[in-house]
Amino acid sequence: MNKKLLFPTLLLFTSSFAFAQDKKVIDNIVKEVNENSQLEKLAHELLDVVGPRLVGSPQMKQANDWAVKKYSDWGISAKNEKWGEWRGWERGVTHIDLVSPRLRTLEGTQLAWSPSTNGKPINAEAIVLPAITDSISFQKWLPNAKGKLVLISMNQISGRPEKNWEEFATKDLFDKYKKEKADAAKAWAAGVSKTGLNAKNLALAIENAGAAGIIINNWSQGFGVDKVFGANTTKIPTVDLSVEDYGLVYRLAVNGNKPMLKIESESKELGVVPTFNTIAEIKGKQKPKEYVMLSAHFDSWDAASGATDNGSGTILMMEAMRILKKFYPNPKRTILVGHWGSEEQGLNGSRAFVEDHPEIVSNLQALFNQDNGTGRVVNIGGQGFAKSKDYITRWLAAVPDTIKNQIKTSFPGMPGAGGSDFASFVAAGALGYSLSSTSWDYGTYTWHTNRDSYDKLVFDEIRSNVILAAIMVYMACEDPEKTSTEKATDLPINERTGKQVTWPVQTKSNRKGGL
Repeated sequence: MNKKLLFPTLLLFTSSFAFAQDKKVIDNIVKEVNENSQLEKLAHELLDVVGPRLVGSPQMKQANDWAVKKYSDWGISAKNEKWGEWRGWERGVTHIDLVSPRLRTLEGTQLAWSPSTNGKPINAEAIVLPAITDSISFQKWLPNAKGKLVLISMNQISGRPEKNWEEFATKDLFDKYKKEKADAAKAWAAGVSKTGLNAKNLALAIENAGAAGIIINNWSQGFGVDKVFGANTTKIPTVDLSVEDYGLVYRLAVNGNKPMLKIESESKELGVVPTFNTIAEIKGKQKPKEYVMLSAHFDSWDAASGATDNGSGTILMMEAMRILKKFYPNPKRTILVGHWGSEEQGLNGSRAFVEDHPEIVSNLQALFNQDNGTGRVVNIGGQGFAKSKDYITRWLAAVPDTIKNQIKTSFPGMPGAGGSDFASFVAAGALGYSLSSTSWDYGTYTWHTNRDSYDKLVFDEIRSNVILAAIMVYMACEDPEKTSTEKATDLPINERTGKQVTWPVQTKSNRKGGL
């Protein structure tokens, strides 16, 4: 045989074999997602049965244990890895009633980490934080808070979203409304600033003055939605009322009707508790010490069940791992998934992982993170890495056209400095990519709100994302090249500062929080 002809023939055979292997795995991934999806079952078990996953809560640990068991059932090695400690707290029932001048059960809930009412209801008059001229006038007013429920948020001019005004009002009326709304917000903020206190210290000052409780409204600018975060009080409850019911109580108070409320809020302080990341692994056969990662934060705020933030990302990554184990059980590189704790308080779980596992970070082929809602992925940026275009473009080429044609890419892109857990890896110089989704009104209706529940998930969109993530992981694993972490020198200009973007600084994880 002519040896000069042998080498090209072998090369052609090897390429053809690799293409056939790729096609078979990819076809199997697509078929499994379309014909045997487990997403609805995973969502029900996580969101309906376990529920919200506030850091330090029993439900967060329950979710960690559920995920480990689920991976074990699929034959995937998984563990809960302690990264720190947090204030332990468990939410109980919140019940709020207007009892005078008329009866109405109000829509609202206590904030996370709010003190309870100690097993007996509060019956007290609701009053409004008055217009403050300076810190001295605020101090003179403070004794009036004793024994009262104090409303400390601005009352909204309208509970209708701006979209609703824009659709139905005349242009002049819409413009008038926007100006009145902006003026009212500016005036309220100016009044609060004249107390000389920030939001946390304002709440504490009212608490120390002997108030019975604090009432807020953190409207999310949509019908029926409030954002519910953490309480600043340490001894008295803080509750959020819906925009409609807050407005009712506010108007009764300022018009001299002396609204009386009955509030019961149950919660338990659990001391300092350990907090975990859940990590699962499919061991690589040829390059086991090189890694491709899937990534999604596991924790949530707890006014609803944390469906789109970030239950959708969580079940996406779990389903991708299940399918990869089934059709790609012996990957070239090791596949990891990180389900991170305490993202909501500052990317703490993923930052701790980056600090604790330099051997993984320094040998990371790529990480794919998904966080911002239930929608299909429509953006992937290069995160400021000079060679990202080479890899991302090559891997995306294997994704079905119906999915990849909807994705806009930008290279070299801007390095993420925060926002979600991929940024923890980018700051350390590792290739962390964000699979960024289309909105579905995420910012208004589900992000950190009391409406972020199972019914807001769009499972067909998540299925597309499972196909994308699984194929991207497969292609990154099989890529003959080790990816480059070279940083681009031509980073874009920051429009706010007018200066060139600089690489984000790695931030330490807060390993003992909420105290």
